[in-house]
Amino acid sequence: MSARSRRPGPTVRVRVTETTDDGERRREDRVATEEPLEIRLAWPGSPASRVWVTMRTPGHDFELAAGYLLHEGLVGPGDLRTVAYCTDEDLSDEEEFNVVTVTLERPPRRDPGHRHVGSSSGSSACGVCGKDSVSDVLDLARGERWAGPAVHADLVRALPERLRPAQAVFERTGGVHAAGLFTASGELLVAREDVGRHNAVDKVTGARLLAGAPVSDACLVVSGRAGFELVQKAVATGTGALAAVGVPSSLSVRLAAESGLALYGWVSGRRCVRYA
Repeated sequence: MSARSRRPGPTVRVRVTETTDDGERRREDRVATEEPLEIRLAWPGSPASRVWVTMRTPGHDFELAAGYLLHEGLVGPGDLRTVAYCTDEDLSDEEEFNVVTVTLERPPRRDPGHRHVGSSSGSSACGVCGKDSVSDVLDLARGERWAGPAVHADLVRALPERLRPAQAVFERTGGVHAAGLFTASGELLVAREDVGRHNAVDKVTGARLLAGAPVSDACLVVSGRAGFELVQKAVATGTGALAAVGVPSSLSVRLAAESGLALYGWVSGRRCVRYA
């Protein structure tokens, strides 16, 4: 039995020294787990090869891989044959649950060798690094526009609080982001957490994709800022709105406006600001 015969959990126990006005004390704390995940892609006539490496919180790894590939325009509904942890004998113990292979029914919808070269890697903070140009990313991001009912601004203000009960890892560590997909009536369809905000969104989309459910709905809510990569993912799935606790960037506003995505920032129970 290997040293990694059990999958890593989303949190890790650590010993800390806490200093207050009353002095120092040693105690146990929990921090969010951060480990690499390598995503490999295979299809008939093509062996599995690496397309991305990201730092993530373990858990819902298959969803992360599926969602990432959809957001990158490589796959769509009906394209996936299997998603599984890699079982290559040459994997180290540390890699045992950190490599996921996605096998497709047919070749990918875009050339993975163009932007997704074998040495591709990323961090838990960025989902679009390595693209050839801004215009290339803008073209990739443009998906079908949301044709369903729009979420009302008054409801948008309530959505972060509706997401909070699904943020169990954040409650324990304070160190992860959350994303949740909501209907226009405020029903939470799926929520996920991760040290990387873009990973959390990948997991949300991947959960819907693997369940055979529509990947888009009225509003995607994120616990951090509305970075460009999150807008890109929302547009790629055709979601109607993106609501962020933080603020958007200029490029986020530009893509949202060009793509017909309703973009909200500074979202709280007291207010929200619409940027596009």
